Amino acid sequence: MKLSLIGEIFSRKKPLICYFMAGYPSLEKSYETAKALIQSGADILEVGVPFSDPVADGPTIQVAHEKAVKDGITPINVFQLTESLKKEFPEIPLILMTYYNPIYVMGEQDFCKLAKEKGADGFIVPDLPPDEAENFKRTANSFGLETIFLLAPTSHEKRIKLIGEMSDSFIYYVSLTGITGERDTLPWEELENKVRQIKKITGKKVAVGFGVSKKEHTQKLSQISDGVIVGSAVVKLQGKADIEGIKNLVKQLKEGME
Repeated sequence: MKLSLIGEIFSRKKPLICYFMAGYPSLEKSYETAKALIQSGADILEVGVPFSDPVADGPTIQVAHEKAVKDGITPINVFQLTESLKKEFPEIPLILMTYYNPIYVMGEQDFCKLAKEKGADGFIVPDLPPDEAENFKRTANSFGLETIFLLAPTSHEKRIKLIGEMSDSFIYYVSLTGITGERDTLPWEELENKVRQIKKITGKKVAVGFGVSKKEHTQKLSQISDGVIVGSAVVKLQGKADIEGIKNLVKQLKEGME
C-alpha cells in the first residue's frame, strides 16, 4: 500500500511537528508563521482551527483561539490558508487540529471533502473520543485523510489498543495529564516506559507532545519516541508576530533532534 505523505515522513526521519493557530494574530501573520516554521526545519505542521471552547488547550493557545474567533476566522479561512501553504510547500504534511463542533456544523462529508481539496492531509480532533469516531474515521479515510488520536498517560491497555487501531500513521502521546502548555521538565522515566508500552501493544509510531519547549526536551524525546510535537512555545511567539523568535526556536528544537 502506498504510504501517505505523513507516513512517508515518519518512514524517513523522526519529525519535528509544529502547531500554530490559523488566523492569529491575523491570517497574514499566521501564514508568515507557517512559512517560518517550515523554512526553519519543521517537518509536519498542525494547523489550529479556531474554536470558542478549546477545552484541551492551555492558556497560551486559548488566547489564540479567542482572538481568532473574535476576529471572525472560520474554517473556510483556515482552508484558504492550507490551500496556499500546500501550493507553496507541497512536500509538507498539514494536519488540521480542530474540535468536533466545526466538523459537525458543516457535516463530516463536506468538511472532509473540502479539507482534502484545500491541501489537508489529516485530522486531530481532541474532543472526539475514539470509541465514537468510527464514522468520522471512515469518512476521512475515504478522502485519503488520516485520523490521529491522543493518548493520555492514564490510558489502560484496552484504550491503547483502540487508539492504535483508530490512528493511522502515528499516535499522539500526551506527555502529561492536563492541558497543553510549556513546562520546565517532563517525567522522563514514565515517558520512556509508556512510549515503549504503546509501541509494543500497537506497533504504531508514537510522537510526543504537551510541555515541549526547549532543545533539551527534543534531545531526550527523540531518543524515546518517533517524533516530537511543539505547540504553546510557538503560539506564544506567534502572538507577538515574532518571526525571528519562531525561526530560532525551531532551529534549536531541531538541533536537539540531530
